[in-house]
Amino acid sequence: MLRTFLAAAGVLAAVCAAPLLGAEIEVAPLVKTIQGVGPKGEGNVAAGKAWRTLSQADVSQLPEILAGFDDAGPLAVNYLRAAVDTIAESAHKKGEQLPLAALNAFLADRNHAPRARRAAFEWIVRVNPAAEAELIPSMLDDPSLELRREAVAHKLEEAKALADAKNEEAATAAYRAAMTAARDLDQIKLADKALEDRGIEVDLPAHFGFIQRWQLIGPFDNTDKAGFAVAYPPENEFLADAEYAGKAGNVSWKSHTEVDDYGLVDLNKVVGKHMGAIVYARAEFIADEARPVDVRLGCINANKVWLNGELLTANEVYHANRSVDQYVGEGRLKKGKNVILVKICQNEQTENWAQDWQFQLRVCDKFGTAVLSQDRPLKRTAALDRLLR
Repeated sequence: MLRTFLAAAGVLAAVCAAPLLGAEIEVAPLVKTIQGVGPKGEGNVAAGKAWRTLSQADVSQLPEILAGFDDAGPLAVNYLRAAVDTIAESAHKKGEQLPLAALNAFLADRNHAPRARRAAFEWIVRVNPAAEAELIPSMLDDPSLELRREAVAHKLEEAKALADAKNEEAATAAYRAAMTAARDLDQIKLADKALEDRGIEVDLPAHFGFIQRWQLIGPFDNTDKAGFAVAYPPENEFLADAEYAGKAGNVSWKSHTEVDDYGLVDLNKVVGKHMGAIVYARAEFIADEARPVDVRLGCINANKVWLNGELLTANEVYHANRSVDQYVGEGRLKKGKNVILVKICQNEQTENWAQDWQFQLRVCDKFGTAVLSQDRPLKRTAALDRLLR
């Protein structure tokens, strides 16, 4: 933490000590040096020196510096963003023209890093405020979640204005578009409520990609939290008819279909209330192609998640909080059948706030767009027109 703080402080110090901007310089080697900053601040001194030189680049070189975000880690991006802002701010104050055509072209290329495109967008709008209204509507499907969020907010405002004008057909269409594009929970809830008020039901579990059909087994022993490190039989094999010695007798697999809109499985209700206990949840997932995915878990209890036997995330944390996408594991689906296994561990705390034993899990791409199993009831995608019923 201290090293990270010092690294960030180095960026700030470099900004404060920045020289005046000037002529064109050779950007590529300076960017490469900055990209070498490690997660613990390795290479920070060299990056600071490179930044001081890079900050003198000509305003016409902004797109080249922005492109450096593509292969940069978080600390390096901080340096590069500081350079971009220093160059652009100085040029703007002196009345120099920013290379708007080049910045617009950079923004339009969705292969660039989201933070770089966001920086380009902010400077375009800063010098040409009218551009915001022109650009935002086209960003409903943008891979930059920050830009997409602004587009969804714009669409929600448009929908409300149409509703206030009593143009219900157009308002409903706008709310549909906002719902389809939304990836943030607050915006999804707003669009969902507006559609529900119009008699339209949204399949929220499918929109998010929450797993609803589970096989559960337990409870196994977690006295003194010792079970987190124990590999009980479900971690090594799946025998549908098997019985194993559990915490309070033999246990076997049971099917459960969750109906909660956010896929939240309450194990106290489904399995029964147990303290110092572990339940395993197993789901089969049929993929039409091999592809990378995020397996995102919300769980207030200690947990582990495997995909096809590969451990994606392990978190020995009890009753801190729970939220959608709390833990993100990056994995890869194979074509055909895949198996997701979750270990949910309850401890023995007696406080009222420590009694929850719950989890929710969804499969999506890196942008939060649902990836659905091919055997999910009815053919579904994350597109709203196929989710409404």
